Amino acid sequence: MTFSLTRRQFGALAAGSLALALPVRHGLAQGAGIRLKYGTAFPADHPGTLRIKEAAEAIRKDTGGKVDLQVYPASQLGSEPDMISQTRAGAMDFMSTAGTNLQTLVPTAGINGVAFAFKDYATVWAAMDGDVGAHVRAALGKVNLHVFEKCLDNGYRNITSASRPVQTPADLKGFKIRVPGIPLWISMFKALGAAPTAIPFGELYSALQTRVVDGQENPLALIRSAKLYEVQKFCSLTAHTWDGHFIFGNARKFQALPKEVQATIATHFNSAALRQREDIARLNVDAQAELGKLGIALNRPDPAPFRQLLQSAGFYTEWKKKYGEEAWAKLEKYAGRLA
Repeated sequence: MTFSLTRRQFGALAAGSLALALPVRHGLAQGAGIRLKYGTAFPADHPGTLRIKEAAEAIRKDTGGKVDLQVYPASQLGSEPDMISQTRAGAMDFMSTAGTNLQTLVPTAGINGVAFAFKDYATVWAAMDGDVGAHVRAALGKVNLHVFEKCLDNGYRNITSASRPVQTPADLKGFKIRVPGIPLWISMFKALGAAPTAIPFGELYSALQTRVVDGQENPLALIRSAKLYEVQKFCSLTAHTWDGHFIFGNARKFQALPKEVQATIATHFNSAALRQREDIARLNVDAQAELGKLGIALNRPDPAPFRQLLQSAGFYTEWKKKYGEEAWAKLEKYAGRLA
């Protein structure tokens, strides 16, 4: 399949800002086709990178080589906040990141990270492919971000510790735990009685090794790949929050592309996300088995007491006010009553 600019599409380009329109027109005029950039913090060997690279090759093939999508993993184009800024400004075309990283732009973007909201993956995908995801995508569209229908899986987050397993909320009382600098999750652990400390991921291994903190929380695949099992003894499968990556791009630049190109990109990005979800499901099973062989003691706590403590501590009521009645109602459609 080949593409050329119709008069209408040319007009759409010309109607945009000069900074957005000229690079696309220039690339086509020189016969170089359409060059696009995709950035991600996922490592080069992470399914969230590998599947997008497959999508890039499929897009190139389906457009007869006219669309060249270059994928830059491992934060090569900057930190996630940097890449978000670049994407909004049009310096970068597409990226993926967690909704919690987009909360400064759109507060409801991180609502999927509410503690113990999704009891299992069936509930996660019902919500994210349903009303919760649609609500967030629409909100992000208002800040010039085009969000694709299917999001990537970054996994449920679980707690590791050097000193003791976490079986009940009492085990978290005074527990020094590293968390990302995300207010939602800091608030959650404070409500559970822990002592959360925000530490950059790059400093996490050292912080655990030197006992600056006693534990941390992350998806299993990341616990394994970062070799945190070398400085932790216990892994509690709390699944206290689910984390996913939205795939999105600069809306004006995306809408200025030929319609056929837009459709091809959307098809392959969504297909890549579905395959990546299957990859993560397999990785989670493998990671549990491998962590056990590496000497990590695993346990699976009952989530009910944790959720009850968060309710009585006012955690859900606080975040319901912050996210708003409409968004919260959509969340509770899948999670059940929280606040």
